[in-house]
Amino acid sequence: MKYWVIVASKDHVKTGIQNGIAQACHGKAAPLKRMKPNDFVVFYSGKLYFGKPDKCQEFTAIGQVANEEIYQFQMTEDFCPFRRNIDFIESKSVSILPLIGNLQFIQNKKSWGYPFRFGFFEINEHDFQLISSKMLA
Repeated sequence: MKYWVIVASKDHVKTGIQNGIAQACHGKAAPLKRMKPNDFVVFYSGKLYFGKPDKCQEFTAIGQVANEEIYQFQMTEDFCPFRRNIDFIESKSVSILPLIGNLQFIQNKKSWGYPFRFGFFEINEHDFQLISSKMLA
């Protein structure tokens, strides 16, 4: 079992929860192919709304990869992103700020936002347990 972080604005995460899906890296298939059924995924939202400056800086959802299927969905005439089904777990949003010092994937605590620039990455079990313990409390 692996643990992943997907970076998306909070409004996009809410839409994902409503539809039971994840998209990553602006609809690319490659990140979703790295995930396997029953892997866990945590969503981090640096922003409240896509394309707007309002900060969020929270882990906003947590779920488990539901199955093997990766599929495309026609959202608009010129945007057909890849998606993956996620079984979301009821949770609360949690600020990253008090967790930074204990998260192992953040090596440079002063530039803690750097790992999120990639949009999708794997974390270790320690970090997943720390984040999920706060979100599921």
